[in-house]
Amino acid sequence: MPLGTLPVNMSTTAATPEIAQYCLQTAEAARAASYQLASLDAEVKNRWLRHAADALVAASDMIIQENEKDLAAAPDYGLTDAAIDRLRLDAGRIKSIATGLEEIAMLPDPVGEVIEGHTRPGGLQILKRRVPLGVVFFIYESRPNVTADAAGICVKSGNAVILRGGKEAIHSSKAIVKVLGESAEACGVPKDAVQLVSTTDRQAVGEFLSLGELIDVTIPRGGEGLIRRVAAEATMPVIKHFDGNCHVYVDQDADIEMAVNIIENAKCQRMGVCNACESLLVHEKIAADALPAIAKRLTERGVEIRADERAITWIDNALPATDEDWSTEYLGPTISVAVVGSIEDAAAHINRYGSHHTDAIVTGDLRAAETFTTLVDSAAVMVNASTRFNDGSVFGLGAEIGISTDKFHARGPCGLRELTTYKYIVRGDGHVRT
Repeated sequence: MPLGTLPVNMSTTAATPEIAQYCLQTAEAARAASYQLASLDAEVKNRWLRHAADALVAASDMIIQENEKDLAAAPDYGLTDAAIDRLRLDAGRIKSIATGLEEIAMLPDPVGEVIEGHTRPGGLQILKRRVPLGVVFFIYESRPNVTADAAGICVKSGNAVILRGGKEAIHSSKAIVKVLGESAEACGVPKDAVQLVSTTDRQAVGEFLSLGELIDVTIPRGGEGLIRRVAAEATMPVIKHFDGNCHVYVDQDADIEMAVNIIENAKCQRMGVCNACESLLVHEKIAADALPAIAKRLTERGVEIRADERAITWIDNALPATDEDWSTEYLGPTISVAVVGSIEDAAAHINRYGSHHTDAIVTGDLRAAETFTTLVDSAAVMVNASTRFNDGSVFGLGAEIGISTDKFHARGPCGLRELTTYKYIVRGDGHVRT
């Protein structure tokens, strides 16, 4: 069966030979494209990004028509109103997607960058040069804009990408990838550099995860269940984070007004995201003054507070916290609160119950800030700033494909450089080893 012709709806009970062959062909095509991408000039990749941006805008009517098919099916999938809104495309949103590709085109190309180099005493030259990872298998939620973002960031960093989006956005994603593919052929980019998995059968995911000899890395973005499945089954490295149980710690030398504002933003600006604050820790020496002010602001925003036996004495209407609360990512209007005796106690609590994603300290003491950032084992540690700032674009990395809580190979927001590795280039002049 030719690539891209598998039906959308297939049984999820078993992986058929047909699906296995399809996945193998797709991965082989991506591997071949990755070798071509590795040597493409930055200008070719940038030309494709700009051409694709213009083409997406020009194809708005077609993309919207396909998006309407997804919207019509959305109630059958049980999507919430918020999820349906994220799925919806219009001319303005398509223009924003195109702008995202143009912004990627303006970022420096990391491929070929010399990370470091030196000459040995005998004249042998050693260079450490940045190169693409190769083939990326990206599994993501039902958001059509992510289809274009992921394609853009992968190709700009010299990687071929196999996109496996949510079934709820299959028609929208197909339309977007069709436009990207046509632009690729027009600009000299390999046509298989960007491929969308055309079947929504979940067994296809397992097949791709078994192809570690062809796929260099898998990046899952979605619920914890999906990510744990990917981590368990993958035969290649996985860049991931399971959840975002992020903390704010209010130190004894904190400015209370600053703490209230930071906590409100970290918790309430967007509650359903991985860098939202889910847990609050307050030093015992400031708890009597800080907790009533913090609780008042959170209560006004409709947040339910679950407090330990010390914190609950200063918070009206708080519920007693359970052991489960300390490790829960609520993704909604609930927060856990505890009083701690020291900065070391705060760090120990975070390292035990947190998800190593993003944690913050509010303090006026530079030494306390340094201690906290040293002790807390997280991908990003904020000082007097909201946890919501852990984001690739905010960090100046441009587009990102996800936030990693791993320590290998990438940690934190994953932008262009995080989708590269390196190789050593050694130059001699007839050198032989004796």
